[in-house]
Amino acid sequence: MAGTTTQPTSRTRSWWGWGWTDAHPDDAECTAMGALLPGTLSRPLPVPRVRDLGIGSPAVEPPPSLAHLVTADPGDRAAHAMGKAYRDVVRALRGRPGRIPDLVARPTDEQGVADLLDWAGDRQVAVVPYGGGSSVTGGVEYRGDAHRAVLSLDLTAMGRVLEVDTEGRAARIQAGALGPSLEDQLRPHGLTLRHFPQSFEFSTLGGWLATRAGGHYATGRTHIDDFVQAMRVVTPAGTSSSWRLPASGAGPSPDRLFLGSEGALGIITEAWVRLQERPRHKASAAVTFTDFHDALRAVRTLAQSDLSPANCRLLDSGEAALSGAAQDGSAVLVLGFESADEPVAARLERAVGLARSYGGRYDGTVGPDQAPGEAAAGDAVGDAAVGAWRSAFLRMPYLRDGLARMGAVAETFETAATWDRIPGLIEAVRTEVGAAALKATGHPATVNCRLTHVYPDGAAPYFTVLAAGRAGDEVALWDDLKAVASEVLHRHRATITHHHAVGRDHRPGYDRQRPEPFALALRAAKGALDPRGILNPGVLVD
Repeated sequence: MAGTTTQPTSRTRSWWGWGWTDAHPDDAECTAMGALLPGTLSRPLPVPRVRDLGIGSPAVEPPPSLAHLVTADPGDRAAHAMGKAYRDVVRALRGRPGRIPDLVARPTDEQGVADLLDWAGDRQVAVVPYGGGSSVTGGVEYRGDAHRAVLSLDLTAMGRVLEVDTEGRAARIQAGALGPSLEDQLRPHGLTLRHFPQSFEFSTLGGWLATRAGGHYATGRTHIDDFVQAMRVVTPAGTSSSWRLPASGAGPSPDRLFLGSEGALGIITEAWVRLQERPRHKASAAVTFTDFHDALRAVRTLAQSDLSPANCRLLDSGEAALSGAAQDGSAVLVLGFESADEPVAARLERAVGLARSYGGRYDGTVGPDQAPGEAAAGDAVGDAAVGAWRSAFLRMPYLRDGLARMGAVAETFETAATWDRIPGLIEAVRTEVGAAALKATGHPATVNCRLTHVYPDGAAPYFTVLAAGRAGDEVALWDDLKAVASEVLHRHRATITHHHAVGRDHRPGYDRQRPEPFALALRAAKGALDPRGILNPGVLVD
């Protein structure tokens, strides 16, 4: 059974910053936030305008047979020039967005993708795949000058749910489906993909697959990898179409080759994905801890239990204060459970009891499940602290852009490591990144941490850095701080990224992390599938 895409919203996406233009902080709110940090500007940088970029004519023109799929509109080109990282926002604010794509293409079917790749290969045009544009690691921009022109290949015109198998609880979905539209098309069937990254509203299925995105849920199926049955990928060497299977031991998985390949090996056009029944029972609670290390031990025990919470997010005292979950210096553990077929209050009660055995405090009463209204990012509903955290979670990218307008550094990065390394890793990041920021700016910085995903053998710490900027040099300052952080991660054998992909920003760390025989095989795959080197140059391999 085929689905239909939802009607487009009347709201306007920001070309330079996160999300919707009408949700950005105004000048007064930016100024108020800036006043809380030392060393910020006295007034916010103006909102950038496309007309001030001086975008010239494209270096190439498409053939008549493809002209209906392609635009050279300056606003469209500016909006596809970068992702939504802090360094992208600052470059736009400073009028230095980097190389603007010459053209933006929106194919409506797989044949259009193949035809565009053929044309681009013949003309030595770099092709940068673009889903929702929410990349925070430089994954959707072109850097360098080795190609005649740059084409941004936007897949969002391919956003339909094509088939739903209710017996097998799976669906065949086009790669350009944005999160809300995808869920809207599955809702009449009583099913859900249950994959809710923070970028859910502004990212696509194909983007999740190409970046091995992590969802909102903290245990169990945390990454999009776990939901994939089969994929179709268009490459310059032909189309790869894997079989739809529940499992297979037939050699290396073809899907694993393209998961996380970030458009460097091919363009993902559709996938069969595993679905679940929509949750009907939800409950959540926030447990506070005086000692962060006690909280870490509680979370590790929870992760190694059979409780499988949907949310098991630990906020240190700084992160808890920033989100409004606690203002008394406590760390906060946000717990949530959900189920399609049975009440979950008993599981939540067991989890709260376990947390209490490690010194956790919970003053509420775990009673019947909460009403099953859906949160914007799929979070379980619950008490006030959980609600405050959820609201801050969704609002934070907009506030980051407001702080960027005040010249401040406000950015995040994440990683994962085994439990034996977690305490030392977190302490080293806080200490060394904080010291680097103080040395570079003369002002102390705030380095907060939360655990976003937990596993029986380890966890994914997610760090927030708030620091004074250097007027006109904010990008270089952040790059220096990120280099310090990356060195700490490498020293502790923590991954360069848990769920934000490699892009171009993480490339040095990725080159150090991956085994050289694997790098050799990846380079060979790139040469075989993309012999002209047009697909997202500079990502993963040269």
